[in-house]
Amino acid sequence: MRPLTEEETKTLFEKLARYVGKNITHLIDRPDEPHCFRLHEEKVYYVGETTMKKAAGINRDHLLSFGTCFGKFTKTRKFRLHITALDYLAQYSKYKVWVKPNGEMPFLYGNHVVKAHIGRITEDTPEHQGVVIYNMADNPIGFGTTARSTVEIRRLDPTAIVVFHQSDVGEYLRDENTLF
Repeated sequence: MRPLTEEETKTLFEKLARYVGKNITHLIDRPDEPHCFRLHEEKVYYVGETTMKKAAGINRDHLLSFGTCFGKFTKTRKFRLHITALDYLAQYSKYKVWVKPNGEMPFLYGNHVVKAHIGRITEDTPEHQGVVIYNMADNPIGFGTTARSTVEIRRLDPTAIVVFHQSDVGEYLRDENTLF
């Protein structure tokens, strides 16, 4: 367990900024307790300072995880968000997409969101922007990247892809061995 290097922090914050924008400051400077990001076995954990200090006393070989896993660094040093970060992304996200009930299951099986499945979308959402996907009951079910801006979406046919799938809550079942 170690603090992130400057390059790793920059990569992480660039990825998070695609989803939460300037709300990244709310992740670090919390009113209840300051939180930080720590790297352990190429995975980035978001953890409170008291928990981090307690975890520091445990041998690295015996420490499996601590805090919330936000994602991991790939071999090419790119950062990939995990579904375990969804609660924080949903809380601070700038742009949101709601899918209709008929589009919820296809998304949870790993498919992209098409225009016919869109219930609502945040106004002025730009192209290639990170969005959190909600069902119509306002429960976050995943996140992705917009394929088109809100203005372009209005002119598309119903089968056109609107949001590229990146992660969904169905991954808890599909990839449970690799998440933790």
